[in-house]
Amino acid sequence: MARRRVAVCYAVLAAVLGSLLAAGVCVGSTPTGIGRVLRILWGDAGDEAYTIVWQIRLPRVLAAAVLGGALAVSGFLLQTFFANPIAGPFVLGISSGAKLTVALVMIAFLRRGVVMTSAAKVFAAFVGALVAMGFILLLSRRVRSMSLLIVGGVMIGYICSAVTDFAVTFADDANIVNLHHWSQGSFSGMSWGNVREMAVLTGVLFALAFLLSKPMGAYQLGESYARSMGVDIRRFRVELILLSSLLSACVTAFAGPISFVGIAVPHIVKSMLGTAKPIAVLPACFLGGGAFCLLCDILARTLFAPTELSISSVTAVFGAPVVIALMASRKKGVR
Repeated sequence: MARRRVAVCYAVLAAVLGSLLAAGVCVGSTPTGIGRVLRILWGDAGDEAYTIVWQIRLPRVLAAAVLGGALAVSGFLLQTFFANPIAGPFVLGISSGAKLTVALVMIAFLRRGVVMTSAAKVFAAFVGALVAMGFILLLSRRVRSMSLLIVGGVMIGYICSAVTDFAVTFADDANIVNLHHWSQGSFSGMSWGNVREMAVLTGVLFALAFLLSKPMGAYQLGESYARSMGVDIRRFRVELILLSSLLSACVTAFAGPISFVGIAVPHIVKSMLGTAKPIAVLPACFLGGGAFCLLCDILARTLFAPTELSISSVTAVFGAPVVIALMASRKKGVR
């Protein structure tokens, strides 16, 4: 019965993801019918619709699916590490730390007339994510209350965001001023090169995370049990930190900080599956995160077209209520 439920959930998530991919390619300021889209994908080129679909919309929706999945998996890894469903890369300030370092390095590059490569963005974001994670880990040694740790993470996020805003606001170069749009979170401007890079990096990281499914399952039952099963706790924690930070850094480097996906999606997925076993939750998180970000991206660019909302504004509308529900349930003693 449990396997059947998991299979049904996978099928539903895959169907929703596929439907949203199709919708994301078709809708926009210039609507394109599904028939025309299929002909374009088959190779029918030569008009404006081909350029819009092939060069703008398709890379964007694929990026939203890949990065949304990466963010959800990162959130699940952090929730496993801290044993708290409210932990996530945005709430703990990890995304904001990554945003700060990317913005500072990008400003330094642009002032010298150098274009920052995707690899440099990911590396800078990874450094910022690790620094923010380091502060959280130091705080966790002095603060035993998980609620206070979450508050500390939020404060770190605010500090990093404030410094980023100062740097972007007082920049002189027009190109640097345009970083404000990126700093709010957006999937716009994606290229096929970006999609290939993020797909390879995310694919490798997801595979490594999936290989940790059994140690994660043991760790969920307590450190003592995990040790009795032969898990090297110190090494396992380092691996979780590196994987979650790299996944979050990849998202921030390409799309900026995106809020609440890393908290809301794992919780929704675990409720659907009826289990928290990593071997079942990780693939579902990736599918659910991709679908969640695709839906929010479609709404962000169509609700008030031609004005486009930041993706974080839309994800917050759907994700924040989930976080509130989690906090309320934990207050009642529900785990």
